[in-house]
Amino acid sequence: MGLTQRGCASRMRDLFRVEFIMYAVIATGGKQYRVEEGSVLRIEKLTAEPGAEVKFDDVLLVGSGDSVKVGAPKLAGASVSATVQRHGQGDKVSIVKFRRRKHYLRMKNHRQKFTEIKVTGISAG
Repeated sequence: MGLTQRGCASRMRDLFRVEFIMYAVIATGGKQYRVEEGSVLRIEKLTAEPGAEVKFDDVLLVGSGDSVKVGAPKLAGASVSATVQRHGQGDKVSIVKFRRRKHYLRMKNHRQKFTEIKVTGISAG
């Protein structure tokens, strides 16, 4: 059964189809995130309400296929818009400090707050 069989040639064509998806690298909450349109990610907690539109102006890089624009350090006029999906808390992290034979034990717990956003658009500026 070779590639000349009906349907196989179109499947091979689909394997080599190249789609250029626009992506960007944004900075928020002291971290950097690579985002694409439609992607959902968790970032440090924002003050916006769920359903609100937020705009990130700290865009470090915008790319699509072979064309990449890099800022120094930020791209002028570039922005990423997103919608706030929900707010929440991450998993519980336990911190234990212990010294054997010294009667020393400290136990603490922490849950980091986050905002889940969905990227709705990328503007290269």
